[in-house]
Amino acid sequence: MAAKEEAAPAKEAPKKGKKLLLIVVTLGVSLALVAALALWALLSLNKGDGDEGDEDEEDVQEVAGGRAGAPPIFVALDPFTVNLARTPQDSGGMTADGKERPPSLAAPDDGDRYMQATISLEVESPGADAAIKARMPRIRNNVTLIMSGKTASELMTSEGKKALAREIRDDVNRVVNPPAKGKKANGPVVDVLFTAFIIQ
Repeated sequence: MAAKEEAAPAKEAPKKGKKLLLIVVTLGVSLALVAALALWALLSLNKGDGDEGDEDEEDVQEVAGGRAGAPPIFVALDPFTVNLARTPQDSGGMTADGKERPPSLAAPDDGDRYMQATISLEVESPGADAAIKARMPRIRNNVTLIMSGKTASELMTSEGKKALAREIRDDVNRVVNPPAKGKKANGPVVDVLFTAFIIQ
């Protein structure tokens, strides 16, 4: 009898092992399916975000003339050397409007001052290069007149240089693409960069 009792638990052990194996396999398959569904959901969400990014990229390309991701285009102008306008003289190192002159300009006789500048124009499209070069004599003339109308004290500050760059940009855009009456010039020049700027 003892032998029969021992044989019965031995038969139950393989049945329990099979049941355990079946449970483990079922759990494994279920977990694999859940992981696959989660991965699919993540990829679907990312694909949707990618589509929106493509639309944003298309908007950027439209704004930048279809040049998103392309390197900027620069048109270098020959160097300029111009006499600057004289600073108004007043006794005691003061300007005519009562402000104190910077130390470099406070001398009783300001003397002649001149500026040397090298300029590059950043343009929005490759075709703008030819349009600018075709009008180069007019552009150089206007830039020379703009710069020679400035005083050394106006151009000593970073804000003065930025204002000069904006004025040059707007003038070049007016020359290349004359605006309709009462409208602002909308031309190919995006920015004006000074690659050299010396006042003596």
